[in-house]
Amino acid sequence: MALQHRPVRGEHKYEQVITSIEEHEERPGRSLITTEHEVIRQWAEERHARPAKVPGTEHEGRAGVLRFDFPGYGGEDLEEISWDDWFRTFDERELNFIFQEHKKDGSQSNFFRLENPDREDA
Repeated sequence: MALQHRPVRGEHKYEQVITSIEEHEERPGRSLITTEHEVIRQWAEERHARPAKVPGTEHEGRAGVLRFDFPGYGGEDLEEISWDDWFRTFDERELNFIFQEHKKDGSQSNFFRLENPDREDA
């Protein structure tokens, strides 16, 4: 995988930066942000989510729109890809991973968003 320790880019005054799997939210419901592959992979695997892409969005030989396929959430429109392909595209596009570990009520959250700080739409 390409750039393992790429810093978070852009201005993020409301998100807590997470740089390792040992770090966690300051409080339930807190928005978090990272570029660390291990953090992203652990978050997805805890939710049984698989790396995926939206078919037909490929560009120049790489996956296009990245997603996660969560069991039971209607991922029929997604195509599963390898972690290597998912992270290669994530790093090449210099994306940030914005996510939550828990909702404010303490229950597990599946919220995530991919952000390219250079564009409004990732």
